[in-house]
Amino acid sequence: MRPSPVIDIEQSAVAFFQTLQDQIVAGLQTLDGERFHEDAWQRPGGGGGRSRVLTDGGLFEKAGVNFSDVFGSLRPEAARGMPGDGSEFRATGISLVLHPRSPRVPTVHANLRFIRRGNTTWFGGGTDLTPYYVVGEDAIQFHRGLKSICDRHQPTLYPRFKRWCDRYFFLPHRNEPRGVGGIFFDYLGTGAEAAAGEPSAPPATDWEKDPATVFSFVRDFGEHLMDAYAAIVTRRRDESWGEREREWQLLRRGRYVEFNLVYDRGTLFGLRTDGRTESILMSLPPEVKWRYGAAPEPGSAEALSLAAICAQRDWAEEST
Repeated sequence: MRPSPVIDIEQSAVAFFQTLQDQIVAGLQTLDGERFHEDAWQRPGGGGGRSRVLTDGGLFEKAGVNFSDVFGSLRPEAARGMPGDGSEFRATGISLVLHPRSPRVPTVHANLRFIRRGNTTWFGGGTDLTPYYVVGEDAIQFHRGLKSICDRHQPTLYPRFKRWCDRYFFLPHRNEPRGVGGIFFDYLGTGAEAAAGEPSAPPATDWEKDPATVFSFVRDFGEHLMDAYAAIVTRRRDESWGEREREWQLLRRGRYVEFNLVYDRGTLFGLRTDGRTESILMSLPPEVKWRYGAAPEPGSAEALSLAAICAQRDWAEEST
């Protein structure tokens, strides 16, 4: 008997995410000059993964690229609000967070995931750029690269996913975005009803009802998501910086920690499904500061960068 299309895509997604982890790690090792340490792990309730982490490298103070494929039964708090029925689930994906040592090089996050609950399946993911000092050229290149990927599949994707990212990677308690954004998407491949009640989701379209079509986009996105970032790293890695820039970097990393621990759905899903804590919290930076009442001096480079972040500009439409 021929496997159903759902199982075909499920197994293909697992294989793709494993291969993508290998490819991304190889590229990052070339950029940094140091090697990642691999930590293979098993989840007690079913499944496991491979965490690959680099610390104290030539470029990255901490970098992590995780692959996971976990399955089993959902606890009620994890199932609440998820599409599908029943407690049986499978979740596979890849996630990365790169924290450079230099404040002149931005942090970047990306993830891709495939989730099945009962007979309902969907893809999600995205990427966002978090510079400490915003450089228009870099933000424009990052967003144009994402727009180019999206446009190859559907012209409406980039503006929808960009807006979704701006809404999602936002700290309401600070009234601040996390960075200059990127794209974010979820529930793709299930249909419009899957995103019902999702507060940050733009209206769904017919395009995202077909899992095979969505998977084609996911593969393209995964294979090219590091292209623009690698170019930015190459431009900024040798720029000079000092104690003032380092202090600002550590303070802004505090915002990153706040988002990941309070709002990030990947972190919360992992913890609620008995995932491996060390791998889930891999996204946190190695050093961070919270200074009471910290605010940039008006007119300073730090203040201008924060203003550029808060403006949530249409970077892909700006000229260099």
